[in-house]
Amino acid sequence: MSIEVRNLSRRFGNFCALEDVSLHIESGELIGLLGPSGCGKTTLLRIIAGLETADSGQVLFSGEDTTHVDVRHRQVGFVFQHYALFRHMTVFENVAFGLRVKSRSQRPSASQIRTKVQSLLELVQLDWLADRYPSQLSGGQRQRIALARALAVEPRVLLLDEPFGALDAKVRKELRRWLRRLHDELHVASIFVTHDQEEALEVSDRVVLMNHGRIEQVGSPTELRNHPATPFVFAFLGDAAALDGHVENGIWHGHGLHLPAGEFTAGGLIPATAYVRPHEMDVLPWASEDPGIPVRVSHIHHVGHSVNLELERQDSADRFDASLPVQVFDQLGLKEGIALKARPRHARIFPTQP
Repeated sequence: MSIEVRNLSRRFGNFCALEDVSLHIESGELIGLLGPSGCGKTTLLRIIAGLETADSGQVLFSGEDTTHVDVRHRQVGFVFQHYALFRHMTVFENVAFGLRVKSRSQRPSASQIRTKVQSLLELVQLDWLADRYPSQLSGGQRQRIALARALAVEPRVLLLDEPFGALDAKVRKELRRWLRRLHDELHVASIFVTHDQEEALEVSDRVVLMNHGRIEQVGSPTELRNHPATPFVFAFLGDAAALDGHVENGIWHGHGLHLPAGEFTAGGLIPATAYVRPHEMDVLPWASEDPGIPVRVSHIHHVGHSVNLELERQDSADRFDASLPVQVFDQLGLKEGIALKARPRHARIFPTQP
């Protein structure tokens, strides 16, 4: 089943949570809603679920207007960050709950419920915990049970709000890969909210990146990485140094450096900012005759086979990072406090925002 939201807006007093948001989600897609806290992603998810009401706009499921349909009749499965399992019920009873509270005409028989719950517990690979209580489970196990409970009612749409936010990094990584495999098996339209870009880029078919109640860009993880539409998208998906300058005749000029402006198409002399990833920043000895930005090494951090340098510009208080292979770091003999020159090897150029 496809999902479409048209021109949704929602305000809470003077705060604009959503501003004219439109989005189409194909049947069977796994969509990641990504963005900083307060950008509107959870509000959008709750309006799709029917847990919130928009001030204006529409929500359609497979072309059918469900804007004013009660949450109980939308056939939506919802998984929360903090599991929301019933502590006094066993795992089996938690998963069976949504089936048992259906109206008499729709409620399956006791044997059908037993079969359904057993199959769902097998699907999430926790059938051996059917008689346990939530307090006896790990965080990762609780979240998988919460997902099984959401699936029990055979939802047309699966919505997950920061589903792994309460878990440690190792368990998060395991569960998001498991979710991707499970989704490929179920093939139900799914949307999950996260503020973790690595999580969104690893799991999603497409990512919806939001900021201040609006959608900045929608695309595959590869599209967002390689073709960011705005400076916000570029900066949100990883650390970057921002260098002021201008573009003239397809070349960016700044700090004595000259870089091809790539996809920058504006004509004339245009103020522009060059954004540089840490791994795209070279460092040169201070005595080098090649041009570069005067910097001083303020901190050195070893990460596996690379070394991250925190660099402080000598002409301002700005700081940015450079990431070097260990071999290059050793050859240069770098230490904290040493003066260097920093030179971008590649940059993404955007018009400077007023």
